[in-house]
Amino acid sequence: MRGILTGVMIAYASCIQIGSASAHEAHSSTGVTWKYDGFCCNGDNHTGDCQMIATKNVKIIDGGYEIILGPGDHRLITRPHDFKLPQSQARRSQDEEYHLCLYPTEDTLRCFYAPDMSY
Repeated sequence: MRGILTGVMIAYASCIQIGSASAHEAHSSTGVTWKYDGFCCNGDNHTGDCQMIATKNVKIIDGGYEIILGPGDHRLITRPHDFKLPQSQARRSQDEEYHLCLYPTEDTLRCFYAPDMSY
């Protein structure tokens, strides 16, 4: 009986750890640290799919953004990409930098964080 109870407790604890998503931290050149939304990121600061991208890779277009990336612009990018995203789908960056999350592959823009637009 004790063995069964121990097994149930271990299984329950494993489910809690597996089921809880933990967003990894966003780091910027200004030293600001914050967390990506749990829906957006998978992994950690070294293997995760979210990362800050350079301003030169983002162009503000009518109604949103064009994000042009090549190898070296994001840790998951292996070939050129040109993403277009409506402004309404962008999330607010908490450090005035652009950040991009790609998941499940480099072809899928899962989340894009942008600083507030000023006119």
